[in-house]
Amino acid sequence: MRSTWVWLAGAALGCLTAFSASAGTLDQVKARGQLVCGANPGLAGFGLPDDQGVWKGLDVDECRALAAAIFNDPSKVKFLPINAKDRPTILAGGEIDVLIRNTTWTMSRELGGMFFTGVNFYDGQGFMVRRKLGVDSALKLDGASVCVQQGTTTELNLADYFRANGMKLEAVVFATDEEATKAYDSGRCDAYTTDASGLYSERLKMSAPDDHIVLPEIISKEPLGPAVRKDDIPWFEIVQWTHFALVTAEELGVTKANVDAMLKSPNPNVRRLLGVEGDFGKSMGLGNDWAYRIIKAEGNYGEIFERNVGMDSPIKIKRGLNALWSKGGLQYAPPIR
Repeated sequence: MRSTWVWLAGAALGCLTAFSASAGTLDQVKARGQLVCGANPGLAGFGLPDDQGVWKGLDVDECRALAAAIFNDPSKVKFLPINAKDRPTILAGGEIDVLIRNTTWTMSRELGGMFFTGVNFYDGQGFMVRRKLGVDSALKLDGASVCVQQGTTTELNLADYFRANGMKLEAVVFATDEEATKAYDSGRCDAYTTDASGLYSERLKMSAPDDHIVLPEIISKEPLGPAVRKDDIPWFEIVQWTHFALVTAEELGVTKANVDAMLKSPNPNVRRLLGVEGDFGKSMGLGNDWAYRIIKAEGNYGEIFERNVGMDSPIKIKRGLNALWSKGGLQYAPPIR
């Protein structure tokens, strides 16, 4: 009996410790008056400042959705550009509140301190080559030189794929993805590899985009998603449920345009989502209209996807695995109840 009591006491203390850590993070964000979000500064469709310095992209909009949930103002976010290799250090050091930067959820990263809240884009690694190379499959890249960013899961996947298929590889590594793409565009490498979403994005930047093709093989699983520090469970929940709110809104047909009208919906699922019923927002330290704020500011997940990387964007990526679970995809949110 005593050992059971000790276990319960320890569990309770752990919960109190987590709550205190979370209260500190959320209070710091509120006191600062601004969310600090780690972002990719150079990936069109996910994170990229335009000519006027305005950040745009799918990851950017999820950062803004989080700011809207907290402040009812999506503009109250500072985007901190982060190189891929510096992500764990900067997150652990507290320079950012959340990392939303096309980062693959892996076991080593999670055990190393990056606590992933979910998947906002299901991706996989692929290859891009010049049409004139006459290659129609990654399995025909034996002996090829491949440009790749150093210190990433992409570099490891590349080596694994060539080794598994008995092919020779000349990996040409660069510190940043920008350097890798420029080297490939200049002819330094036969192929360029990164996540498939990045291939479509980077192809737009090539000096002659139509001269390049993306090969059909997807050689890895790359679930991309937000990450926070592990010492902060309630903050983790806020980031997690921000994405779930976006997905739930799409499931229920709640959009940026109709969210005000949907406040009068008789559907209990819609009413709980928008805070008309229940205290779900209050239980997270937010207003009960937290999800309404998100949708009013950024729309639902489908709207964010389409305008940034989907068919309404220059990148034109099909929903695929990122479609709702009810439409053959993997995007699925637990119920709000």
